[in-house]
Parts: sequence; structure tokens; C-alpha cells
Amino acid sequence: MTYAAAIEFLLGLRQFGAKLGLENPRRLAALAGHPEARLRFIHVAGTNGKGSTCAMLESIYRAAGLRVGLFTSPHLVSFAERIQVNRRLIPEGDVARLTAEIHSLLPAFGGGHWPTFFEVVTVMALKYFAEQHCDLVVWETGLGGRLDATNIVTPLASVITNIQFDHERWLGHTLAEIAAEKAGIIKPGLPVITGATAPEALAVIRATAAERGSPLTVVTETDAASETAGRTLPLAGAHQRHNAALALATVRVLQPTLPVAAPAIAAGLAQAQWPGRMQRVARPGGGLLLLDGAHNPAGIAALGAALREQFPGQRAAFIVGVMEDKDWAAMSRLLAPLASGWWLVPVASARGLPPDRAAVACRAAAPEIPLRECASLAGALQATAAEPLTVVAGSLYLVGQALELLGQAAAPAADEKPLNEWTGGGSGRG
Repeated sequence: MTYAAAIEFLLGLRQFGAKLGLENPRRLAALAGHPEARLRFIHVAGTNGKGSTCAMLESIYRAAGLRVGLFTSPHLVSFAERIQVNRRLIPEGDVARLTAEIHSLLPAFGGGHWPTFFEVVTVMALKYFAEQHCDLVVWETGLGGRLDATNIVTPLASVITNIQFDHERWLGHTLAEIAAEKAGIIKPGLPVITGATAPEALAVIRATAAERGSPLTVVTETDAASETAGRTLPLAGAHQRHNAALALATVRVLQPTLPVAAPAIAAGLAQAQWPGRMQRVARPGGGLLLLDGAHNPAGIAALGAALREQFPGQRAAFIVGVMEDKDWAAMSRLLAPLASGWWLVPVASARGLPPDRAAVACRAAAPEIPLRECASLAGALQATAAEPLTVVAGSLYLVGQALELLGQAAAPAADEKPLNEWTGGGSGRG
């Protein structure tokens, strides 16, 4: 199987949607020889900040000399971003080989019961990390936790970054319901670390940890300020200080199992990188472009706080594209006080919210702010070229496209962003 054929096959799996449940991934992992049994994991769930927290944990343990696997989703530009070892993307040859190997196992599943794209990729990652003899795998959930395909592993520790509103259709319509899904990654007797602050969500996490006899560490906003004081953090914003404190608390809890010296902790944290999170790009005319993947109200609120902290009193030109299942009305209200103008663009996704519909919420939030509906992101970037500060936000899909257009990421031979989509029956991933 060639790499192109592998990508085409993975694209075809989208027809099975993204069914929540553990039966298929467990069965597929068993057919693959249980690669997860040869690995150690830190399992990370939460509404926002999962990727950043994973990046910090990976960087710290790599600085300590460990061989670290990193599994995250979605990807911004290349499918290979999802599966990395010591921050090196999985090679195309290994993607092709592993896809062929997984493909050979699928006839064991009856018609209509084939594993989904995410289930296949989860087991593919397990096989690759086991082959690479990783000392540790930093393992991010896809959606929720309790029934997410990643939940077939038994980790050294479970991490829950925070609980906010997102993906309510699948996870529940209250913070308590969403917390119950995220808390599903807590394993009996094994430690759990959380940065959740919402009382109703934290109560669920506490109760689940107590029921399962799992030692619980809660990182508060006060903890975040004290833990990160004087440390170099390349990821900007108060929300990233909280993510950093959560990573530090996890490292501290696991010191008896995975000892890390203080210099490695400091160096790893200082060197952590995660694209598309308040990422700065200098523009030819002297302006500054910020790329941020905030895509729900809590993420937009964090972005707004970071902008106020770093650019006090300054308004920005906002290039925005969102998915139709997001609460864009709330997001636009949060951004309005910071906006000098809106440039609304389509997102290259079947779930993208058309700019004319996004404009309705913008005008309701702040009718006095100039608004322009653009046919493309490239057009919006050109139209804002003279702006001193421009922010691209609203969707990780949009940020990935911006990275390609701005030459910040090498584009694969064929567009691989559609692999982030899901179609067909069953529940979906974000």
C-alpha cells in the first residue's frame, strides 16, 4: 500500500461516523496483539487545553531523556501530526505499512460494524509507539473520555484539564453531565490530576475519584499563579499558565514512577511548542498576525483574556471562521469588545458556518463594528494586510489553512485536512 492509498483508505472510513464505545477499539487492539500492554501512558481529557498540556508534558519528559510518544487530534495540516515520537512526525512509509496491517484485520468485523476512522488511527498509533519502544506515551482523548477509543489503555495517571460547554450533543447539556463523560478516564486506584474549576464539574470529578479510590490533585487558579511564577513559558496567556501548572502537578505526582530532575522540568517547559495557539506571524508590512484555534466560548474567553494582557487597549482585526455546531453568538459577544472589524470567511468543512449566517450574530453583538464577508481566507488575509494586529480564530481547521497559506507549515501532496471530518451515522467527534 502506498501512502496516497493509505490516506484514501482512511478517508473512506469517515462513512462510519465516529461511534462512541470501546468494543471495537478493544477488539481491534486484541487482533493487533495488544500493543497497549507494552506501553505506559498519561491520559489527558478535558474541554480545552488538552493539546497544550500534552505538548508541555511531552517536552518535559523528553528533556528528561525519555523516548516519548505523542497522540493528539485533530491535525492542523498533516495527518502525521497526530502520531509523533520525540516530536518527529510518523514517516509516510510507516503510515502506509500500518494502514495495510490494520486493513488486513478488518474482515474480522462484520458488515456494518467496521471500526471508525478514529478507532483505526488509535490502534495504529498504539502499534507504532510499541514498535518505537516509547518509554512513555502522552495520550489525548478524542471526544469525552468514558466511551472514547483512547480509553482502552490503563495509564499511570489521568489528567482532566477543565470542563466547559462544547460538543453538548454528544456529552450532555450540563457541566455535570460533561464532567461525568470526561471523568470516565479515571482508573481505580490510579492518580487523577485536574484543573477544573467549575464547582458542579469538580464535584463530579471528586465523587468519581473517591468512588474509584483514585488519589485526586486539584490545580486551582492560585496554584497556577504560584507554580508558574518565574518560569519561562513559550505559550502565552493565563490559560496556558494554568495548563503549565497542571503539567507540573502531573510530573510531581508521577515522580516516584517517572523521576524528572528540576533542570529538565524547567528546560522542557521552556521549550514546549504547540502550533496554532496564540502563534505569532510577522507580516511584511510590519503588522502582527496571531493564529489561535479557540473554537468554543471558553476558548474564546481565554483568547480574549490573553489579548487584553498582551495588547492592552488595542483592538484587532478578526478573521473568523467557525463550525455551525458551535455557539457563535456567545463567541461573537466575547470578541466584540476587542474587535476593530470582522472579516468573516468560510471554513473548508461540510460543517462550516457560512459567512452570511455568522454575520447575523456579529451584527447582533456589535452593529457598530465594520463587517466584511469574504469569499476566502486568502482574500481576508490580503484585505487585512495593513492592519497592525490581526487575529485568525474560530476553528482549528481555519488555523491549519492559515499556516499553509502563510508558509508556516509544509503542505502534503494532497489536502489531508478532510481527514478531520466525520460523516455518516453514529455520534461524531469535534
